[in-house]
Amino acid sequence: MSKKENRDPEFEIRFFESVLRRDPGYVAVVEILGGLYTRYGRIADGLKMDRKLVKLQPDNATAHYNLACSLALSQRKSDALRALREAVKLGYRDFDWMMQDPDLDALKKHPAFQTLLEALKPQS
Repeated sequence: MSKKENRDPEFEIRFFESVLRRDPGYVAVVEILGGLYTRYGRIADGLKMDRKLVKLQPDNATAHYNLACSLALSQRKSDALRALREAVKLGYRDFDWMMQDPDLDALKKHPAFQTLLEALKPQS
C-alpha cells in the first residue's frame, strides 16, 4: 500500500479546516479543502470552497473550472455551464481533460457543453 492510500481523509480534512479557521484567506488551503471534500463525497462542502476560491481569485481560470465541476456534481447544469464558460474566457484550455473529466458527466450531453467543446477543439 502506498503512502497516499494509507492517508486518513478525515485527519487531512480536519487539519486543513483548522488551518483555514486561523487564516480564512489562505488560497492554497481553500483549494486543497475543495478537492478533498469533493473526492470524499462532500459535494456541498466542496462547492462552498470552490465559491470561496472564486471570490478570493476571480481571475483564476482553474478556480472557475473547479466551480463548474462542483456545480455539475450538484446537478446545477446552467450554473455549471456559466462557470465553465467563465473558465474558458479566463484562459482554461484543457480540452482533453474536459472531455474525460467525470465531474462534468452531467453536462456532456448538453448542447451548450458541446458548443463550448467545439470552440476549444484543437484544429488539426
